[in-house]
Amino acid sequence: MRMLFSIGAVLVAGMFAGGDVAGIAAPGPKFEPPKSQPQRLAADRDAQTVDVELILAVDVSYSMDMDELAIQREGYAQAIQSKEFLQALKLGPNGRIAVTYFEWAASSDQKIIIPWRLVDGPETADAVAAEILKTPIRRASRTSISGAINFAMPLFDEDPYRGLRRVIDISGDGPNNNGGPVTAARDAALEKGIVINGLPIMVKEPSYSTMDIDNLDYYYEDCVVGGPGSFVISIKDRDKFKEAIRTKLLMEVAGLTPERPVVRVVDKEPRVSCLIGEKIWSDRWGR
Repeated sequence: MRMLFSIGAVLVAGMFAGGDVAGIAAPGPKFEPPKSQPQRLAADRDAQTVDVELILAVDVSYSMDMDELAIQREGYAQAIQSKEFLQALKLGPNGRIAVTYFEWAASSDQKIIIPWRLVDGPETADAVAAEILKTPIRRASRTSISGAINFAMPLFDEDPYRGLRRVIDISGDGPNNNGGPVTAARDAALEKGIVINGLPIMVKEPSYSTMDIDNLDYYYEDCVVGGPGSFVISIKDRDKFKEAIRTKLLMEVAGLTPERPVVRVVDKEPRVSCLIGEKIWSDRWGR
């Protein structure tokens, strides 16, 4: 089932109505008798719990022009600092999330820009945004969505926080053309209980020279995303780039599910071949 999602229809005001902020238990006194140790251990575990462990996996392949890369960076930074994001943060039972941000291109090319960070309010959100913006923009060859997913999965094991949900958020402007099949990587993530959401970037006319395809949104829906409540928000207007990123983060942080979430039907033939990127590369380069 394809999710028909309009960015302008996001219920930004309604999603925050009546949301109570969950309280965080205060730590116990410094010196306590031994009998209180189980309670202290439980409190320590609670202090490490977040509403979502969110991995932002961002495409920096050569098919992305420098302007797109800059807007993408600014979009994530501004979204994390936005009033709407900070309000959504407080809708969760813990009022905090853990986030890491990495850039990817080929199957062997992933670079962590932001290691795991706790975001629990304006100060920590501003710090993450500043880290994103200060890193020099780079570009690299090939597009390996499968490589990005495979790189992302072990990062959850390295996270010092434990989330009620685990989400990989993938943005990109083309299909997989390097590394293993994207469906194999996706299915491995789903088996671990990880949700994958997508942000296909479709602001340019498809070009054979940059390995673009028509209906990249279909490709993401049928071949990339998955898990309970997974969704795709496509960007078809450059002016809506930052708005789409903010909308996506609001939904992921608040744990919202679209009215018509993407549901992968295993027995249904994908509308776009999940190996189309590999085929285009082979046709063009003969390998």
